[in-house]
Amino acid sequence: MAGPRVCVVGVQHDTSPVAVREKLSIPRRQMRDALASLRGYLPAGIILATCNRTEVYALDEDGHSTEQAIRRFLGDWAGVAEEELAPYLYHSSDHEAMRHLSQTASGLCSMVVGEHEILGQTRRALQDAEQAQMVNLPLRKLFQHAIRTGRRVRDETGISRNALSVSAAAVELAAEVTRDIGNRRVLLIGAGEAGKLVARALSQMGVSGVTVASRALKNAEELASVLGGNAIHLSHVQSELEAADILISCTGAPHFVVHRELVEEVMATRAGRSLVVIDIAVPRDVEPEVGQIEGVFLYDIDQFTEVSEVNRKAREKEAARAVAVVDDEMQRFLAWWRTLEAKPTVSALTQMAEDIRQRQLRLTLKKLPPLSQEEHDSLDAMTKAIVNKILHNPIKCLKHSGQGSGDFVEAVRELFALDDQVRE
Repeated sequence: MAGPRVCVVGVQHDTSPVAVREKLSIPRRQMRDALASLRGYLPAGIILATCNRTEVYALDEDGHSTEQAIRRFLGDWAGVAEEELAPYLYHSSDHEAMRHLSQTASGLCSMVVGEHEILGQTRRALQDAEQAQMVNLPLRKLFQHAIRTGRRVRDETGISRNALSVSAAAVELAAEVTRDIGNRRVLLIGAGEAGKLVARALSQMGVSGVTVASRALKNAEELASVLGGNAIHLSHVQSELEAADILISCTGAPHFVVHRELVEEVMATRAGRSLVVIDIAVPRDVEPEVGQIEGVFLYDIDQFTEVSEVNRKAREKEAARAVAVVDDEMQRFLAWWRTLEAKPTVSALTQMAEDIRQRQLRLTLKKLPPLSQEEHDSLDAMTKAIVNKILHNPIKCLKHSGQGSGDFVEAVRELFALDDQVRE
């Protein structure tokens, strides 16, 4: 592939279980620290982190060292040995990596195809890296291209029309399991962005008996007021859980907020009434052992397979149209990307010619009688014009050589002995 080499290493929902993804998760509040840590492994890189993926994009200078640096960063961040992570990490490079980012920003790689949130998350990933001064020109252009592609996909296809978010998919799952969600009591733990999306989906389902729990009581109260429900502090969740039919948890906590002991105590008071628990947080909010308690039906984010598959099949036609948009945008972007390979050669060629011009101009001036400033400037301008005219076509061809430009660049470097010039 002509142009700089780009690579991506990461995990997402279809390559690794939530138990692995949660170790690699990077919440928004930790993104600055993560990018500062990444600087110790790479001079530039962008981290795209969502509830279902953690990916690092960077330029690959020699085809191997960058990939290995990203793998080391991810292993160190997760506190997991590289060999333990290796089976779950995917790696793409060049055209494949660029296409993957565009498809991701377009919602094609999401667990819930067409979901809206990923485009904004891609934009924030670039902004965060910019603020951390971890972005170079090729990476900036790559992400801007992906964001532009994602917007065009949404404008020109119906892939996002009535698309579910992961939060809405959780409510769909709850409705399917309980069959009569409108008359069920729901406890929602988490009043952040995901909690707001859950609340919106519950409202659309006609659910009115909702209690919102959060460590930030004010946030819980604001969200509960929209739902016409109640708000409690997270520390008071046990009494509310005793009455609930459904628990949906989506905090950004780095640890479990619902433990087995709590749920065992709650179930002992429910006279055999079952409890549906849906945990869409990454890292998980609910201790996995909760699912072993009799009468408790626990679903984590990896168990949305059926809802996701129905959503995917419903969008197959629009997904095909979206892929066509991605391909069209890729062709345009690659034409620009290939010009990057020629830039060092154009600079070297221009500098070599300028060095020769100035050297010969000095030798010529020594042989001539003293010149006026006007005569000196005219001679200088003439020699510049000659050099520029000679180099015009070679530089034009370097910049617009397209496919196969790598061979042309090498030919120019050999023809003008540019590598020898550098060594000298």
